[in-house]
Amino acid sequence: MMGRDDVAVGVGGEGGILEDGTILQNVGGYLPIIEQGNGTAGYCRYRQAIPVGPGGRLDKDTDFGFRKSFLPQGRRKYSPLRQPTAQEVMMEKISAGPITVLIIGAHTNFAIFLMNNPNLKKNIKHVYVMGGGVRSKNPTGCCPKMAVTACQTRQCGDRGNLFTAYTSNPYAEFNIFGDPFAAYQVIHSGILVTLVPLDATNTIPITRNFFEALEKNQHTYEAQYCFKSLKMVRDTWVDDHFYTSYFMWDSFTSGVATSIMRNRQNQNGENEFAKMEYVNITVITSNKPYRISDGSNPFFDGLKVPKFNLKRNGVHSGHVQTGIRDPFCLVKNGKGRCMDGYTTEISGPEAVPVLVAVRAKPNSHNSSSLNREFFKSFLDVLNRPEQSGRFNFTAQFLHYEEIFYKPDFRGKRLGKNIVFDMDMSAGDFLSLFYLLKLPVEIINLKAILVSPNGWANAATIDVIYDLLHMMGRDDIPIGLGDMFALNQSDKLFPAVGDCKYHKAIPHGSGGFLDSDNLYGLARNLPRSPRRYTAENSVKFGAPRDTDHPELRQPLALEIWGSVVKSLDAGSKVTILTNGPLTNVAKILLSDKNLSSPIQDIFVVGGHIINHKSEKGNVINIPSNEYAELNMFLDPLAAKVVFDSCLNITLIPLSIQRKVSRFGKILERLYLTKKTPESKFARRLLSRLNRLKMTNSRYQHMVCEV
Repeated sequence: MMGRDDVAVGVGGEGGILEDGTILQNVGGYLPIIEQGNGTAGYCRYRQAIPVGPGGRLDKDTDFGFRKSFLPQGRRKYSPLRQPTAQEVMMEKISAGPITVLIIGAHTNFAIFLMNNPNLKKNIKHVYVMGGGVRSKNPTGCCPKMAVTACQTRQCGDRGNLFTAYTSNPYAEFNIFGDPFAAYQVIHSGILVTLVPLDATNTIPITRNFFEALEKNQHTYEAQYCFKSLKMVRDTWVDDHFYTSYFMWDSFTSGVATSIMRNRQNQNGENEFAKMEYVNITVITSNKPYRISDGSNPFFDGLKVPKFNLKRNGVHSGHVQTGIRDPFCLVKNGKGRCMDGYTTEISGPEAVPVLVAVRAKPNSHNSSSLNREFFKSFLDVLNRPEQSGRFNFTAQFLHYEEIFYKPDFRGKRLGKNIVFDMDMSAGDFLSLFYLLKLPVEIINLKAILVSPNGWANAATIDVIYDLLHMMGRDDIPIGLGDMFALNQSDKLFPAVGDCKYHKAIPHGSGGFLDSDNLYGLARNLPRSPRRYTAENSVKFGAPRDTDHPELRQPLALEIWGSVVKSLDAGSKVTILTNGPLTNVAKILLSDKNLSSPIQDIFVVGGHIINHKSEKGNVINIPSNEYAELNMFLDPLAAKVVFDSCLNITLIPLSIQRKVSRFGKILERLYLTKKTPESKFARRLLSRLNRLKMTNSRYQHMVCEV
């Protein structure tokens, strides 16, 4: 959109960090350094603090639904094993000469680069970081001074902003908490660091005046995109305090960094937008007392020589927070005591002098309705005609129309009622093609339920919408299931939860990275007028109606309920499941009236063992040799389903392995009539087959149609 297809993009990497601290080539930043092993699967000790579904990663991955409706389609796209990795891109750019680095997330990628390439530190002039809280006091979660009803303060006054985990850690900020050890490596690297922490960003909330000024000044595509996204954040905000709770974190950091860079002779960080001060800080990576062994710290626990040769009684040797409800961190009737990720002000040998933004500067024009200097600059830059966006999606494709394709089944006797429950693996999409190609007199596919706790993240639901659009079936509703396995969501804050089972799935090649992009082929599908959107309604529990509540993404139980209501008297439904059984279990646990129309269930999953040599397929969990992955991803749901006395047909792992023959299927596909769907299926299977034959990361794949 911005005409910058020349800018390199690096993501992931399949390398690992061995037990002795050896850093292999191309380590991906999927996991914090403390969890890195020889692969991209691992636990979510820090990341579990981030909400997964609406209001969290789902909204970010789709940009609230605007990513597909607004952004144009470029020629560059992800492709398995061809995508440049983060380490490759950094090596190319940093090796080329003096460079400045801007970090507005976790520090994992950059820290690994510094640890593996200390000789290239000399090429890095300056590092700008958005993150941390030094002397900050969280202004959110406070009770009104004149509250007329009982009010309990939450994270009010905390140093950090972990709104999901302040009861265990009130000190950390999300970016630093994402990988405290990595942030420590960056801060202690000897490179000049400028920090824009919560101290400063808390002083530049999005005000009503700024919001209205941006609404009136959308003269470029980038301004339009920013406003659409910001408006959806405001309209879906959990309470009525958006204008005092949502801050200009990353954008403000970019403004401060570029303002400092423009003045090359500047030694003290003077800039237009923030008041600066040198402060001696460090990043806390473990909690006192040091030199303990309680199973929380993989850098030391069970190792004769600590990883990276760390000191046994040093600052990294204490208890490391294991999750947002770590018992070590919880204090009865008080704030949490864990400090992992805290950018604390200290003196002594651990102190590093860092240039810190302490507050945003007021607007130099006192009469302006915009109370911060950066507000004015942000609007000016965003609306400049120079270097502006070339087009959005509708301007790029002038003849594009949002047409809903719905078949006419009048006069046809519809066949067996089917609901397909899928976790969006590659095999699921091939299965969906097959179901859609069968005559409706045999199979009447009434709905699709999505399990986002399987092989793909929830945002992959858009790929299903696109496939249905390609096949002319925009009439089939899709329900979004729960983000977590049964009993894995947090009791205090259900939007977050544990990854006890989900941790088995790799983040990189052969895992989420590939599934979310359908192995690089998702972009080949047409764009559906239907897509996930954050639009919501008071009717369904939202704090307010958004502009288009009718576009709200329905949930799995809602879609199932509408299917049941649509049935003729005495009619039944067959459920086909190709993933964890979470959705089916929720149906069974919800209401007998909802479960009574189930005629039978076909389950792809489970492992019937005839001999101990017949192992399961739960990759990355060495302690579990015999389970099958669909059952492993939600064993409690599987128990609920199998205990239900319903008519269940199981297609276990042994049968899947017998019919999983990429070569034979491809041979037949080459001989069939060349329809768009057969070409797409052949291309997908060919890619899966090639990847499995050439790379060890793909050995677990089977063709489970």
